[in-house]
Amino acid sequence: MKAFPMFIRTTGRRVVIVGGGEQAAQKARLMLKTDADLVVVADALEDELLALSDSGRAQHVRQLSAQVFEDAAMAFVGTGCPAIDIAAHALAKSVRCPVNVVDQPDLCDLTTPSIVDRDPVVLAIGSEGTAPVLTREIKTKLEQVLPQNLGGLAALAGRLRPSVERHVPRARRRALWAWVFKSAPRAAWTRGEERDAALAIKDAIANGGPPDMPAPGHIALVGAGPGARDLLTLRAVERLQEADVVFYDRLVDEDVLELARRDAERVFVGKNVGENAWPQDKINRLIVAEARKGRRVVRLKSGDPGIFGRANEEIQAAREAGIAVELVPGVTAATAAGSALGRSLTERGVTDTLVIATGTGCGDDPTPDCTRLAGPGTTTAFYMSVRQSSRLARSLMGQGLPPDAPVDIATDVSKPSERHYSATIATLSETLQRNRVAGCAILLVTWPKSQAHVGLAEVLLASEDHQRALPKAIA
Repeated sequence: MKAFPMFIRTTGRRVVIVGGGEQAAQKARLMLKTDADLVVVADALEDELLALSDSGRAQHVRQLSAQVFEDAAMAFVGTGCPAIDIAAHALAKSVRCPVNVVDQPDLCDLTTPSIVDRDPVVLAIGSEGTAPVLTREIKTKLEQVLPQNLGGLAALAGRLRPSVERHVPRARRRALWAWVFKSAPRAAWTRGEERDAALAIKDAIANGGPPDMPAPGHIALVGAGPGARDLLTLRAVERLQEADVVFYDRLVDEDVLELARRDAERVFVGKNVGENAWPQDKINRLIVAEARKGRRVVRLKSGDPGIFGRANEEIQAAREAGIAVELVPGVTAATAAGSALGRSLTERGVTDTLVIATGTGCGDDPTPDCTRLAGPGTTTAFYMSVRQSSRLARSLMGQGLPPDAPVDIATDVSKPSERHYSATIATLSETLQRNRVAGCAILLVTWPKSQAHVGLAEVLLASEDHQRALPKAIA
């Protein structure tokens, strides 16, 4: 190593920032994460720095001198003028103040790393200035893995240490902290159940150590998004990192599964329309059985588990078994398709209502009335509707949707095999057949406000072309 990483105490100490522009403001934002007394040295300050001075969070000093650096913990120099930067560096060094000069590594005693902040847990990533892009990538990955509230658990542990020293024998303290940070308390804390986790930790301390009983199981229904793994939420990644077993659908991409713990068990429970190799009640029994063993179960579903994902049935099964269950939302196909197409699903003056519907229902209602909410000013996103395209087209035109109303078709959204097609409602089925679209596709039907209702008879009489454009259902 050419630089030794260490943490510098800032409580009750000054940090000097020389400069009044954007470079200085960037350093000020960084140091505002600490409790240091900030001193900004410049003739004039830009608005952000001026607000810090006016609020009392920073002291504004107009005259640059060696005295301003005396006894400071560190200094940052970024005036935008190389000559002034060099002069400020010389003054800081004259009183032995460690200094960082922006964009001049030869004048830096210290460098600022990429920081992952879970105060009081702080991670610093540096490359000695050789690869800043790499350090930012590492920071991004760590941000995904570490829960946002992790620092709160560490802070609680710090407050409880005196109690641990009083009530827990020395031989059992390591086991207690391992239980706190690796077992049920941390899992509950990261789920947002902070009060329950704190009470469990305090009970364990009062009882002289961690409980011997196995931790209760937990089920998380996690949205895997449309396909690309970088569209998962941070919480989804956290649950995959915690999982003992992952039950996943057929549409979940292999790259997404790679985000799970390396030693997590993976179980495929995929279903196809009309096939029942994995009926829902069997899946319900399986995930409950695993959770009853004290395991952390992730039920990984494509898209958002709360949209056509049969989440309620699995939630109910977990609750009836007395097992904690959590729903982690994901990016759904409709919004992912809009993003992939480079368009908004709503537009002022054109469409102010978004309808999410499915053309394929359950056994009791296989062909639901999924067009009933469509009308002028709506965008309707149809899921699982390719086989029902002819029926949907006839129904929508029967409600008055003009035959030339646009339809966007997106398949395998966010995956390498993604494809897009454009059609009208009258040519929808023909377009699907011609391009051999089947299965995993989203249909976005736009009904602008400006297009008034017209009757089905008028549509059919409009032209022979429109009559021919009502195709048969796709087999």
